[in-house]
Amino acid sequence: MGGLPMPWGTHAMVEKAAFLADWECGVETMTALCAAHRISRQAGYELLRRFHAEGVAGLQARSRAPHRSPGRLSAELAEAIVALRHAHVTWGPKKILAFLRSRQPDLAWPAASTIGELLKREGLIHARRRRQPQPVTRPFVAATDPNDLWSIDFKGYFRTRDNTRCDPLTVTDAVSRFLLACTIGPPTTAGVQPVVERLFREHGLPLAIRCDNGPPFGCSRTPAGLSRLSVGWLKLGIRVEYIDPGCPQQNGRHERMHRTLKQETARPPAATPAEQQARFDAFRCEYNNVRPHEALEQATPARHWRSPSPRPCPDHVDEPWYDPEHAVRRVRSGGEIKWGGELIFISEALVGEPVGITETQTGDWLVRFMDLDLGIIDRRRKTLFRYGPPRPQTGRAAPEQTGKTVTHVSGL
Repeated sequence: MGGLPMPWGTHAMVEKAAFLADWECGVETMTALCAAHRISRQAGYELLRRFHAEGVAGLQARSRAPHRSPGRLSAELAEAIVALRHAHVTWGPKKILAFLRSRQPDLAWPAASTIGELLKREGLIHARRRRQPQPVTRPFVAATDPNDLWSIDFKGYFRTRDNTRCDPLTVTDAVSRFLLACTIGPPTTAGVQPVVERLFREHGLPLAIRCDNGPPFGCSRTPAGLSRLSVGWLKLGIRVEYIDPGCPQQNGRHERMHRTLKQETARPPAATPAEQQARFDAFRCEYNNVRPHEALEQATPARHWRSPSPRPCPDHVDEPWYDPEHAVRRVRSGGEIKWGGELIFISEALVGEPVGITETQTGDWLVRFMDLDLGIIDRRRKTLFRYGPPRPQTGRAAPEQTGKTVTHVSGL
């Protein structure tokens, strides 16, 4: 029987006995016999040695554990660790190790991971289940008039014929379908902010802006999905609406415009970014003023668009304020606040901003920015368990969000 050497199979004792019986017959050489039983010559000689030394007992499978474990805890060290844990029930492996080393630095104390395994075996610590960000449901606004809702997004990037990357930033009004901007720029806060500020100055403020969850508009890893850009919009009194991940149809009007934009301006791309921008400018003029729109009963977006908005862009933006039931803390340069004598990380997107904190019915602390709930400060762990971005369809409100524990106060 040919093939590669294999370990003993499911019926190992039977196979080993058959091997020994064939060997006793003396017909085959060790090489041929091992090949027939599909084991290595080393395994064959080892089996013979064990059988001659121990008899049938030598055929039993043996543990692969090393005979010596230099890193194994001695009974004395294990007893000292367990005793210290009993004396300080909130101390974890790292604190225990640091304390023991400070008292007896000459001893070879085990690693913190080894101490952790010991405490688990003794039933003194348990795996902690991590709390996931709590999604919150908040339906989209019902846009009925121009400037009720703007949509903003970067159309997927492409390269002009000189191999320059092109990222078109687009902004549309949801009701009139008016294309407010189609500008090439970097997909960053610094690239988006001046374009949006120019639109605010020129056309006034919308009631809401709808966008996806990615930077620079949002961030799924921050409380309520906020970015520096969306924080600024909230302070202007603009509601920020994030679509569900993987659901571009929730911004379907805008996505449909992107398809037309690509067909008419980027197939094929222009030679340079300047020429590509000229194509975008011409497309925007035709899209708004010439091209009939089926959803508008074949009228043009310009006939339905109204500018400026009833809400002019202010020259000065006031800070958010909170009612007396909130304690107010300003987010420090590292994204933390000082609470209960501890530095608790909130978000770098809120650096310099005041947040409101109020006690919940469970004794934890709810953190808010304006009318958005950011998360809960656990009273025991002194850690913020963040809420995810508000979703139009998925998720459900946490208990502390449904009770009227405070009065929501914001600049909206």
